[in-house]
Formats: sequence, structure tokens, C-alpha cells
Amino acid sequence: MTRLDQIKSDVLAANRGLPHHGLVTMTWGNVSAIERESGLVVIKPSGVAYDDLTIDSLAVLSLNGEQVGGGLQPSSDTPTHLVLYRAFSEVGAVVHTHSRWATAWAQAERPIPALGTTHADYFGGDVPVTRPLTKAEIEGAYEAATGDAIVEAFTGRDPDRVPGVVVARHGPFAWGPTAASAVENARVLEEVAALALHTVLLAPDRGPIDPALLDRHFRRKRGPDAYYGQPEEQPVTHSSR
Repeated sequence: MTRLDQIKSDVLAANRGLPHHGLVTMTWGNVSAIERESGLVVIKPSGVAYDDLTIDSLAVLSLNGEQVGGGLQPSSDTPTHLVLYRAFSEVGAVVHTHSRWATAWAQAERPIPALGTTHADYFGGDVPVTRPLTKAEIEGAYEAATGDAIVEAFTGRDPDRVPGVVVARHGPFAWGPTAASAVENARVLEEVAALALHTVLLAPDRGPIDPALLDRHFRRKRGPDAYYGQPEEQPVTHSSR
């Protein structure tokens, strides 16, 4: 299996998993991934039900948007994905949904604040919200302008430390090194959006999590000092003793 074939398989599985994880209604979401060596992007076709997806129905495009594989029209959000791949060189996959709680923050045009350690385990800071698009951007290359607004929101931010965003009046995007990790980040983004909303309702004056506590939880799972989980090189063994 070639690297591109593996990515197609991963993208198919990730898209089919969106309804299972409660991240989409109808066909309101898509997953893509990039094969960096060739610069080819694999993405869900537009408007196709997740159960109907096949390897051959996935669209394959170059980074400049030329379709080079797949027989169906790619997701209408494709230009947004392509902007993110061009801007964030470490990103290997992108997920877009209209999941309920994260979309509520997007519609309110508010960032999702880092209020507790659940948030800090995956997002090393507030999840930013983009600025609203201008009339000219909406009437022009709308989806590409959405990507540009996301990139602008990450000026001075590390997209690896905060692997997600809410787009004003639209919905969330999340990303990661693989399709599976990007979906995981989208799932966590939805959960912390719900937690933050309920926390704000219960305690409107509650401030952000202590920066030291946030950083400690974020680093438990990342970097040279990570200690959460089991070492990959040390398989679990079972003994009768």
C-alpha cells in the first residue's frame, strides 16, 4: 500500500466516524488529509452521506486546488482546508464540523476559554475565534477567505499547541498530524465547548485556569517530558504471577 493509499483509507475511516462521535448532523462535516511529499490532499466529496462513502469517491487534489483523482466533486470547504495546509506546515489532517456546542461559541463570536484541566489536556490556551468576514470576502472567494481568517487568528499563536478554532458565525475546525488525531481533537473541542458554556452559566465571573496548571496538563501528554499513558516501545505483558 502506498502512502497515498493509506491516507485515503484513513480519511475514509475518519469521515465515517464523524456521525458515530456525534459531531455531525446530515452531511455537515468533512475530514481531509495531506500526503506532504506529493502535496496531494484527500477530502470527502460534497454532500455525500457518510455511509455511502468509498475509497473511489474521495476527491484527491493538488495544493493549488486542481482535482487529480476521485470522480465526485470535493467538499465545498476544500479551499479552506487547502489554505490551512499551505499555512500550517506541520498539519497532516483537518476536520470541519458544525458540532452543537462549538458552533454555539462560533455563532456568539466568542473564543472558548481555557477554564480547566480537561481543556488544558489538549488545548494549550483559549481556542480562538476568527474575525467576521467582510462583505467583499463573503461575496468573493468565500471559503478561501475563511481559511485566511483562521490563519490570521493564529498570528502569534502555535497551531500545534492549540489545534482548533471557531469560525465566527460558522463553526469549528480542528487539525492534527493524522486524520485520526484531527478527529480526536474535534471531539475534545466539542466537549470543552460544552464544559465552558456550562461553567460560564454556573459561574459567570470564573477566570481562566492558572497558566502553570494549564501548562503542566498540556505537557503531560506532549514533548520530551510527557508521562501520560504507556511508552510505545514497552509492550504490556501479562503474567500468571
